[in-house]
Amino acid sequence: MIRRSKTINRCQISKKKDLSRILSLGYLPPVNNYHPINNPQNEEIFFLTDLMYSTGSKLVQLKTIVDKEIIFPKSYPYTSSTTKVLRENFKELYQECKNILNLKKNDLIVDIGSNDGNLLSNFVTNHRVLGITPENIGKIAIKRGINTILNYFDNKTSNKILNKYGKAKLVTATNVFAHIDDVNSMMRNIIKILDKDGYFVSESHYLVSLIKTVQYDTIYHEHMRYYSLMSLKYLFDKYNLKIFHAKKIPTHGGSIRVYVSKNKKIKETQNLKKVIKDEKKFFKANTFSEFSRKVLLSKINLYSLLKKIKSKDKTIFGVGAPSRAATLVNYVGLNKDIIDCILEISGSYKIGKYMPGTNIPIMNERIISKKKPDYLLLLSWHISDALIKNFRKKGYKGKFVIPLPTPRIIK
Repeated sequence: MIRRSKTINRCQISKKKDLSRILSLGYLPPVNNYHPINNPQNEEIFFLTDLMYSTGSKLVQLKTIVDKEIIFPKSYPYTSSTTKVLRENFKELYQECKNILNLKKNDLIVDIGSNDGNLLSNFVTNHRVLGITPENIGKIAIKRGINTILNYFDNKTSNKILNKYGKAKLVTATNVFAHIDDVNSMMRNIIKILDKDGYFVSESHYLVSLIKTVQYDTIYHEHMRYYSLMSLKYLFDKYNLKIFHAKKIPTHGGSIRVYVSKNKKIKETQNLKKVIKDEKKFFKANTFSEFSRKVLLSKINLYSLLKKIKSKDKTIFGVGAPSRAATLVNYVGLNKDIIDCILEISGSYKIGKYMPGTNIPIMNERIISKKKPDYLLLLSWHISDALIKNFRKKGYKGKFVIPLPTPRIIK
């Protein structure tokens, strides 16, 4: 029987009991727990969502870890290739790796959490590539000619990589490095498959960006850790690895990309030094208490704004059903009485299902021309400029609601 969740009372990196709570979002559903509209569920599962801070490692983490079979089912709906921003980001990452790492033709590139092969599609022409992902979407990558192991990245998988493919010159983990519950086991397996002159590159949600823009909607059970550069340094120091380059990138509302080497003598870039300096300036004694206060105010103000709109008999359609939308909708307390439906682009298999934890149906965005909603609530608000431009181009005449950081209406 699957143990659905476990409570973590120690730092996930150091294992020390030095945690303090900085925010609670209450109980939230798994963000990918979609149910068909024609087959409504009598019950849903919800898990405590408390954000904790380790004074020693500087890591911010969840208190509750949900079983991986629940949060990453075989039917996991996310595909990174459908997102233009991510396609462009991975092209840029490939070029950067070429310029910085001096990769050679026969070098093995391993991508942990490779999804549909989006990142590795940039490497496959000139290098040996191998993706690791437990979900069925990995079959898409295989059809694209990208070698993929359909399993979790664990000790068994790392041994299989060594035996069949040998050591890797580059291991990547983009938007997945915070998704594996045992980060220490993950690090041991990365080091195991990494060549002596190899590199590890990770991209993760950046804690500074999360706090600055009140991104409580990025807090859900897939994301077990929220990294600052200081906490990443603590982690890599523990395994005798060195960060030599770091870069803030715009993906997912603000992420951090870090380059790590086994060579402790490798020269640090000026960009890394600048990010460290900026980060030290940002964190103050009241940073987390202020963040918690702003999250609560944002929740109250958004609910009040939407309630006021509905009191005037106006229609509100949500736009986009990314994972973060499930956190926002459930934390704020929205249902079909306020949000008539949520729109997804054609081809999304979230269409015809309910938003997790709610009775809000997800529908094809094509209905917008017929239904003509008065307001569009942009749940992918971090790309709101592009969304607004696109909807205006398609002839939408209504107004937009931007939920975060400060709820506001754009006419």
